[in-house]
Amino acid sequence: MNNPEEFNEYRSRMNEKILGEDNKVLKRIFNLDTNAFSEGSVDKKSKEMIGLACSMVLRCDDCVRYHLGKCHELGLSREQVFEVFSIATLIGGTIVIPHLRRATEYWESLDIQ
Repeated sequence: MNNPEEFNEYRSRMNEKILGEDNKVLKRIFNLDTNAFSEGSVDKKSKEMIGLACSMVLRCDDCVRYHLGKCHELGLSREQVFEVFSIATLIGGTIVIPHLRRATEYWESLDIQ
């Protein structure tokens, strides 16, 4: 799913279904995630770069796409994103390389828009 619109639509639709179940624990986890990435003493760009690096190391392609989208919205440059990619690959090791390929492809799809 490398189409950003398709990914965002799917994510939104599924989040609505999940939150529509009115499960207190799941709602709190979603809220915690939202609050963690809000502006604070660490700025949003830095938080998204941290989220991107962690997502790559944990090898979560959906999370990588999400954070790449946020990084793009916040105006990160290609050079900044590739620095994050390099740190994540260094920390995560060569097993991250397949995710790096998909992340690069997704970043390029965001730049086309």
